[in-house]
Amino acid sequence: MKRDFAFKASTLLLAGTLGGMLLTQAACSKSGPDIKIGVIAELTGDIPAVGDSCKKAAELAVAEINEAGGVKVAGTKHLLRLVIEDSQGAAQPAAEAAKRLIEQEQVLVILGPNASLGAVPAAQAAAEGSTLLVSPWATAPRVTQDDTGAPRKWAYRVCFTDPVQEKALAKFAAGYVKATKIAIFYNPASEAPKGQAELMKKEFEARSGQVVAFETYAKGDTDFSTQMKKIAEAAPDVVFLPSYYSEVPEQIRQARAAGVKAPFLGSDNWGNPELLKNAAEVEGAFFSAHYNPNAMEDKVGIFRAAFERRYSKEVPDDIAALTYDTMGLLKQALQTATGNNRDAVREAFSKITSFDGVTGKILFKGGSPDPVKSVVLKQFTGGKATFVTNIDPD
Repeated sequence: MKRDFAFKASTLLLAGTLGGMLLTQAACSKSGPDIKIGVIAELTGDIPAVGDSCKKAAELAVAEINEAGGVKVAGTKHLLRLVIEDSQGAAQPAAEAAKRLIEQEQVLVILGPNASLGAVPAAQAAAEGSTLLVSPWATAPRVTQDDTGAPRKWAYRVCFTDPVQEKALAKFAAGYVKATKIAIFYNPASEAPKGQAELMKKEFEARSGQVVAFETYAKGDTDFSTQMKKIAEAAPDVVFLPSYYSEVPEQIRQARAAGVKAPFLGSDNWGNPELLKNAAEVEGAFFSAHYNPNAMEDKVGIFRAAFERRYSKEVPDDIAALTYDTMGLLKQALQTATGNNRDAVREAFSKITSFDGVTGKILFKGGSPDPVKSVVLKQFTGGKATFVTNIDPD
């Protein structure tokens, strides 16, 4: 499923845009062909809200770049064009989408996928096609590491990694929640949740905590009563649930019905406003996130205002903010590249060491494809996701 978006500037008055500027054809003239940016988003499947947020933020970023005149690459100015593919939230379609973008569409770079399940095979396809792939939201280590554990030359991410996230969550559970016993419930066939569950077990035990239940479920399951009864009987102080946002409400509902009294702790897989439609189920639960949309400092406030104007007052979520930062990094790489080709753009991206984004300061140290970033902790209270604290990486 492909959608080709070309943002062509003409003489028009953009009502409500920053500064209300009158953009003319001359202001957005280009002297080179459009540069194609591939986007692989989860537009259908189990987590369509993730793909929708990614698509919207990418479109916003490209519109702003083109309205400002495009990007100058090695002395030649270009407009950007998005070529969007649907990963369907699955591994094989994501890999096939990457191959289409590289071989048929001849994109210069690829943004996405977001879910690690699709990002891992897409990153492999990008490596085989010598094309830079940058994932906004995929936290699993294997996205940027090959089978030997070595860094992939062609894959980067803009989010923190699962090892960083689970260390922060274990620290939060033991310190803030004062938990000494934890139960974990996860899908072992899903890339990010599996890794998050295993890492949480390791990190919590490293803090002298006890994992009293380590229960699993399969994709498509709707009855979790047996596992939840075991968790209730184990009497944990907190339950770690690294499920995706679409699964969380029913799992918590059944947990409460089975007698689970402990608070729930989620990973960044919870980071979508769709969860607020089930506010009663998630009330009091904690989860990790990538940014605080209510911070409203300059970068956050400007981005949120622009996103809400374009999308009918919709508040941008984590994926939207990370996608926007990814486009900002790609713009920087394009502007510093020595040529309009895949090798030059990858080389330019690899030399970026620091970027001030909507999701905070993004640091790439020692040539690592994984940035150093803080983890945001939030809590659902009164029908809202409320900021609790930031946990910096060790």
